[in-house]
Amino acid sequence: MLKRLSLIFAVLAVIAAMLGVGTATAAPPKTVLGGGSGIVIDDMYQCTLTTIGYDNAGRLVGITAGHCGDAGATVVSESAPDAGVVGQFVVSNSDYDYAVLQFDPAKVQPVNTIGQVTITEIGKPAQFPAVACKQGRTTGHTCGVVYGDLLQSQETWTQMCVIEGDSGSPVVVGTTLVAMVNAYLGVACFGPELGTNMTSIIDNINASGGVGAGYRPI
Repeated sequence: MLKRLSLIFAVLAVIAAMLGVGTATAAPPKTVLGGGSGIVIDDMYQCTLTTIGYDNAGRLVGITAGHCGDAGATVVSESAPDAGVVGQFVVSNSDYDYAVLQFDPAKVQPVNTIGQVTITEIGKPAQFPAVACKQGRTTGHTCGVVYGDLLQSQETWTQMCVIEGDSGSPVVVGTTLVAMVNAYLGVACFGPELGTNMTSIIDNINASGGVGAGYRPI
């Protein structure tokens, strides 16, 4: 009986092989990315993703600081480097210092909460004496009073801790995304942070058309 069963299993195995029957394998898990996630550009530079969502063509896109990379630069998740390249820079605007990134939806799971920051909408610039917070890959979650637009109408200054690598970090009031981190003045985590207002960025993206136009956070 044992020999007969072994023979039957052997015959079934041969038939399965001939028919191309294989073992099902699960797809690799998607990389989680959201506003506040650390990203690695061209395997060299670290920045922070400002926000992720969809444009009016249904593309999965994100925004970060423009000085983080040029168009064509590759993007890898800092927390999941084994996933490899998950997106690339499509637009890099030096006037407003923002960049539009396009992600592979087969590899990326977009979320609206990273760390202690949740993004539900994009809103107008914050004004003194509001308190704004950011989530960055280097200094994490920090908050500070808003000074407003001291030099240019497209920028907002805040007294929050930022250093290198925090570029692109989402600046929120509550769950409203109002700006991104672009730079600091003087001494890191002492001098004020300054960044471009999100309404200025979105208006510029929409005026330019193409990838990112009609952007909305998830």
